Amino acid sequence: VQLQASGGGSVQAGASLRLSCAASGRSFSNFALAWFRQAPGKEREFVADIAWNGGNSYYNDNLKGRFTISRDNAKATVYLQMNRLKAEDTAVYYCAASLSGGSNEVNYPYWGQGTQVTVSS
Repeated sequence: VQLQASGGGSVQAGASLRLSCAASGRSFSNFALAWFRQAPGKEREFVADIAWNGGNSYYNDNLKGRFTISRDNAKATVYLQMNRLKAEDTAVYYCAASLSGGSNEVNYPYWGQGTQVTVSS
């Protein structure tokens, strides 16, 4: 499956952004989808994932309440709604696909190219 992330940009603290990740190739609805992010000088970290049918989603505890993951299997797209953005949310955001899901990036063999989110305070 090929993944294409979009929707990043530069915003002020407190703003919202919605990231999208469009998939093509193998059956999208078979895969769990996730968002990870990597801030400058830091390791990539788990943001959220969502089951193949959208029934279950899990979040990085530090982001719960501000970020929401969702998916539309008919559009083969996964979204990340980010609210009340903070400067520390500045990172490259990646979408990823896996048959198993979870918070460990090694579970994800398919990755999008990343989209930059910059939050200024």
